[in-house]
Amino acid sequence: MTATQPFSSAEATAWARLVAVSELLPTMLDAQLQRDVELTHFEYLVLSVLASSPDRTSRMTRLASQTNATLPRLSHVARRLEEKGLLARFPCPQDKRATNARITDEGLAVLDRAAPGHVATVRSNVLDALAPGELDQLAAITASILSKLDPEGRLSATQCDAAKDRPEASARP
Repeated sequence: MTATQPFSSAEATAWARLVAVSELLPTMLDAQLQRDVELTHFEYLVLSVLASSPDRTSRMTRLASQTNATLPRLSHVARRLEEKGLLARFPCPQDKRATNARITDEGLAVLDRAAPGHVATVRSNVLDALAPGELDQLAAITASILSKLDPEGRLSATQCDAAKDRPEASARP
């Protein structure tokens, strides 16, 4: 059995900083969205993925995959969104055993209200912290990491290049 190589100083620093960002960013995004539209960031993500889906609809299993959620977690969140009138669930017409989710007009309206604050929060806390050229580096670095973590490209983040050309998709990050 081969011994695991310990982190170099540069690797330890990069890893610690990535972990710190991954811990701090969700809390900051949740706080802004809770304040502005009473949604968590995950709820916002679910609605955003649905808004970008054909006919604003997706099978729950596909939506779970695209948002990296377990089906029970997604079902719980979908129930909350349904209670708020932001999402509707219904049997899949092609497979009665499956359930579809569709964002409602009110859900789209909430996304539209949330988007300016969300964009401003992301811009002021993440994008504006980057020097010219670092945005492309960040995109390349995260693409490399995602290719290892999500080789099938199931998460909505891995589909961003295809969405660039659709203005309605880029309006809701």
